[in-house]
Amino acid sequence: MTKVDPAAIAAVHPLIAPHIRRTPIVSVDGADFGLAAGPLSLKLELLQHSGSFKVRGAFTNLLTREVPAAGVVAASGGNHGVAIAYAAMKLKLPAKIFLPTISSPSKIERIRSYGADLVIGGDRYADALAASEQWAEKSGAMRVHAFDQPETMMGQGTIGLELDRQDAPIDSLLVSVGGGGLIGGISAWYQGRVRVIGVEPEAAPTLTKALQAGRPVDAEAGGLAADSLAPKRVGEHGFPIVQRHVEQVILVTDEQIRAAQEQLWQVLRVVAEPGGAASFAALLSGRYRPQAGERVGVLVCGGNTVAVDFSR
Repeated sequence: MTKVDPAAIAAVHPLIAPHIRRTPIVSVDGADFGLAAGPLSLKLELLQHSGSFKVRGAFTNLLTREVPAAGVVAASGGNHGVAIAYAAMKLKLPAKIFLPTISSPSKIERIRSYGADLVIGGDRYADALAASEQWAEKSGAMRVHAFDQPETMMGQGTIGLELDRQDAPIDSLLVSVGGGGLIGGISAWYQGRVRVIGVEPEAAPTLTKALQAGRPVDAEAGGLAADSLAPKRVGEHGFPIVQRHVEQVILVTDEQIRAAQEQLWQVLRVVAEPGGAASFAALLSGRYRPQAGERVGVLVCGGNTVAVDFSR
C-alpha cells in the first residue's frame, strides 16, 4: 500500500502545482462574526479550480497512475465528480461520472460543462459507487475513489503543505469531514504540528461513529450537506491516519451550517456550499471554543452551490 506521509505529499505537489491554484488565506477578526476569538485565518479553497479542494486529489490520481484507453471512472456526491471531470478535460482523457439524485444542480451542470459522460441514479453516494464499480469492471476504466485512496489523500494533503509555505499563523485547523480523505491527507502532512479538528454534520456522523467503534462502520447519511459530507462510512485507508493525528471531531446541526453559510456571505461576501461551511459552523456556534491566544485556521473547502437568498 502506498504510504501517505509528508514525504509522499511533498513529492506529488510539484507534479500537480501547474494544474492547481494556490488559494488565498484571508485574515479576519473574530469580532466581525461576534466571536471572542482573535484573528482567524480562512483558507479559501472554494476558489480552487472546479470549485473545491477535490481537484488536488483528482490531478494526483491522473498524473501518477497509468490511465487506460477507456479513461477514468468516478462516483461522487458532486465535488469529486466535478474535479475528475475538470482534470480529465485538461489532460484530454475520457471520464465517466456517476452521481446520486441528491447531487446539487450546480454540480451536475459543472460536470456536464467539462464534457464528462454523466450518469445520475440512486439516492445516495453508495448507489453511485456501486454503479461506477460495475462500469469499471465492464469497461476497464481506471477507478478514482473520492476519498478512500492513497493518491487522493496525498493530493488533498497538499493543502497543509501550502498553508505551511504561506506562513499561515495557526495552532489549530478546522476541517469539514465527509469520507475522511481531506482530513486524512491534511493530518498526515502535519503529523501533530497543528491541531487538526474534524467537523461533520449531526445528520452524517461517519467519522464520529467510526471513532466510537474503533473502525469504519455504517452511519446515517443525510442532512443539508448530504451531497458532499454524507458517505455511508469513512475510508479504510484514511481512518488509521485520523486515529493517530486528528485531535477531535465535532458535530454541528444543519441550522448551524446554514448560519455559517449566511455569515460568510454577510461578512465576507463568500458563497460557500453547506459542506464547505461546516468547518466554520463549529466555531460560529460555539461547539469549538478556542483557548486564550489560540490561532485558529478554518478551511472553507467548497463553493459549488447556487446563489442563496439569506434575506428570507
